[in-house]
Amino acid sequence: MEPTWKGDLNMLETRFELLEKISLGEDTFLELKEVRFSGTRVTAPRQSDLADEIAAFANGRGGVLILGVDDNTRSVFGIPLEQLDAVEEMVRNACQDSLNPSLAPVIERMLLPNDSGFDVPVLRVGIERSLFVHQSPGGYFHRVGSSKRPMPPDLLARLFQQRSQSRLIRFDEQVVPRATLDDLSKPLWQRFINSRSDGNRESFLGKIGMARADDEGVLRPTVAGVLMATEDPRIWLPNAFIQAVAYRGTEVTPGPDYQLDAADITGPLDAQAWQACQFVRKNMWIGASKALGRNDEPQFDLTAVFEALVNAVAHRDYSIHGSKIRLRLFSDRLEIYSPGTIPNSMTIETLAFRQASRNEAIASLLAKCPVPSQEEVRTDRSAMMDRRGEGVLIILENCRKLTGQPAVYTLNDDAELLLTLPARNRSDSFLK
Repeated sequence: MEPTWKGDLNMLETRFELLEKISLGEDTFLELKEVRFSGTRVTAPRQSDLADEIAAFANGRGGVLILGVDDNTRSVFGIPLEQLDAVEEMVRNACQDSLNPSLAPVIERMLLPNDSGFDVPVLRVGIERSLFVHQSPGGYFHRVGSSKRPMPPDLLARLFQQRSQSRLIRFDEQVVPRATLDDLSKPLWQRFINSRSDGNRESFLGKIGMARADDEGVLRPTVAGVLMATEDPRIWLPNAFIQAVAYRGTEVTPGPDYQLDAADITGPLDAQAWQACQFVRKNMWIGASKALGRNDEPQFDLTAVFEALVNAVAHRDYSIHGSKIRLRLFSDRLEIYSPGTIPNSMTIETLAFRQASRNEAIASLLAKCPVPSQEEVRTDRSAMMDRRGEGVLIILENCRKLTGQPAVYTLNDDAELLLTLPARNRSDSFLK
C-alpha cells in the first residue's frame, strides 16, 4: 500500500517506506536530489537551492528531502562515505545561514540499495511544518505538487497572518508541529486541575489552551502548553528563556571579571520569572540603616522586579525568532528587555491604565500558578499573574517609593520593550 504523509516525520522513516515512496517519485512531501562532486567539492545541489527547497517544505506542511537519489530516474546513486560529513555540513549551513529565520531539520544517515543491489549512503532530511514563515535566497517558496513555487503576494500575506500575532488564533494558541502530548510533563499540567476538571487528559488540555488539533486532526501541544508544561521549552522554541547578566559598574565594559554573574534561565514560564527574580536578589546589594534599629535598604524593590518579570514572560512576543528576554543588572539600574512592541493600540503612556494581553492562554495559566512563599517578595495576591491589570502601577509606585525616581518604559529600534528600574542610592554601610 502506498505510504501517505500525515505531517509527522516518523513517516518515510524506514528503509521500506523510503524505497516504496522513491519508486513513485516526487510529490508534495518528497524531494529527491542527486549529489555531484568535483574532487572533494560539492558542485550540486548548491546551498542556496537546498535552502529554497527546505523553506518550501517548512512554509507548507513539511516534507522529506533525500540527498543521493536522482529525481528524474529515481535511481539511488548515494553519497561517497568520505563525503557524507561535507554534504551534511552544507545542509546545516543552508538551514542556519541561508534561511531567515533559521531552522533545525532532522538529518539522518541511511543505507539504500543502488541499481546493482549494493547499499550506499544517503542523507534523509526531515522538515516539519514551521511556526514561522521562512525566507530563502530565492524569496518565499511553498510546495505545489512535486516542485517549489514562489508564493504569490496574496498567499504570502495570508501565511504571515496565520503564523503571526494578527490571526484570530493567537500565536500562543498555535500548535507546535513536532510536539506530542506525551512531551508535556504530567506534574506540570496536572497542577492546573481543579475540582471541576474532568479526568480526560485530551479534553482537559484542550480546555485550558495547552493543546489543539493540527491540520490533520492530531491533538498536539500549543505554544502555551510547551511554555507552561515542559522542563525546557527551548527544545521547541529556542528563544524561550531569560538571559540574565549582572555587571560591575554602570556600563558593559568587557575585560577581566566585568561580569559578576550570568545565567540562562529556562523551565516553565512561572519558574523562569521566579528564578530571574532570585537572580536579582542574589546579585543586588542590601544596605543597612541603624537609625532606629536595623533597617535593610535593598538596591531594588523585589516586588516591582517580580511584577516586571511576570509581565515580561506573559506578554513578550514569542513569534519573533531568536529573541529572548534579557535582564541586565548594573550598579545604578536594572534593565529588562522584552521582545515585541506593545500589543494592540496601547502606548507607553497608557500602560499603567489599560489592559491588553498578547498571549491570552499564557496569561490565563499564569493566573492559576501560585506565588512561591518568600518574604522578600511581598504581594497581596496568591497567583503569579494579576488579571486586574495592576502590575505596571505596582512597578511604578514601588520604584518611586524606594528610589525617589520613576521606572521608565521605552521602545527601542529592535522591536523590544525596555523597562529600566533605577537603583536606590548605595548606603555607606551595606551587606552583600
